[in-house]
Amino acid sequence: MKSKLRIITCGMVGAHPLGGVAWDYFHYLLALSELGHDVYYHEDTWCWVNNPVLGYPTDDPTYAAEYFRQFFEKHAPQLKDRWHYLHLHEKHFGMSKAEFDEIARTADVFLNVSGASMIPDNLSPNCVKVFMDTDPGYNQIVMATDPNWGTNVDGWVKTVRAHDRHLTYAENIYGIDCLLPRLDLDWRPTRAVVTLEPWQSFRDRQLPAGAPYTTVMSWTYFKGPLVWDGVEYGAKAPEFEKFMDLPKRVNVPLTVAAAGYHKPEARINAAGWQQVDSRAASLSPQDYLEFIAESAGEWSVAKNCYVAPRTGWFSCRTACYLAAGRPAVVQDTGWSRFVPCGEGLLAFSTMDEAVAGLQAVSSDPTRHRLAAYDVAREYVAPDRVLPPMLETIFSAARQPQHLPPGKGASSGASSSLPSGLSGKS
Repeated sequence: MKSKLRIITCGMVGAHPLGGVAWDYFHYLLALSELGHDVYYHEDTWCWVNNPVLGYPTDDPTYAAEYFRQFFEKHAPQLKDRWHYLHLHEKHFGMSKAEFDEIARTADVFLNVSGASMIPDNLSPNCVKVFMDTDPGYNQIVMATDPNWGTNVDGWVKTVRAHDRHLTYAENIYGIDCLLPRLDLDWRPTRAVVTLEPWQSFRDRQLPAGAPYTTVMSWTYFKGPLVWDGVEYGAKAPEFEKFMDLPKRVNVPLTVAAAGYHKPEARINAAGWQQVDSRAASLSPQDYLEFIAESAGEWSVAKNCYVAPRTGWFSCRTACYLAAGRPAVVQDTGWSRFVPCGEGLLAFSTMDEAVAGLQAVSSDPTRHRLAAYDVAREYVAPDRVLPPMLETIFSAARQPQHLPPGKGASSGASSSLPSGLSGKS
């Protein structure tokens, strides 16, 4: 593997121009650049722009193109000439077609985060095409069952299989208790990455009295039943329902910024949650930074399809809270086997554990804020996550890979994992 790689990273920022989405995908671009690689952002999803100001999808790419320009001008000026947004596979923004074609022709890695982008036609034959599964559970089950409510599932599955490597946020995919279908793919576990610099100025910010513990989420449902081995899995709603009465059990304010038209707002209010407009919390990349910075910490559930199958998924949103020095009390999907918890980051599975976690972080906020940043630095920072990720991309051996201890994975990894997975020699 070369020390300096030409890497194309992909995402869904143009399709969903929101602050949280932007940081999810641009963290890879910034992090790889931080490590000295020659990086570019590319998006070709064939999707309309889900314009958050209008509140509905539109075929006008103007808002998305301007969103890209403003992000790079403000947050990554060193990369302002290194993005290419191809709207509906026709209109080019940022880099010209000729400029991007030359990058594709000479690229070493095509990192298709979330697998949302089409593979460029003129990609170098020597380029390693990488599918990164950021939505484990949903993706594997859809691939295994080909539900009739999906759109163009066959074509999507063929595109996924056309990649050379298959990374996954399902860090527990080889655990004996993980219920996901592995299909016949060589899944290689990885973890969300966060660049620390954008969050640095918030670490020591004095919080206002009564600052809430917050989360940003989507109260949505799948288009149809997501069923595997006789079990139906859901999104976040069924998990949130288990903890609906949490505000009545704790003496700290809890705020939820939930998108979606189906959320039971009256019930959420009656249970004691504060609600804020999710678009306002994440309209721009800076809005998302500020929303997290004004939070005492994070409290959040995960999707049922991450939790119930014991995927080991770890949230890219939680990584942002930790980088800002905000402690996180978040639902365990099995991730606690790989990332240490107890200070700054606490896992819960039951109501009693959620209550205890919030009580712990609120009783000693200074200690937990410092510990939160330490977790970010040691387990989700670029130099911890990306070198082993790149190593596994260029490893031809068909065997499970895991981040080694001290490089992004806990030395307490499950002893149930097959040989070579625990990171122990």
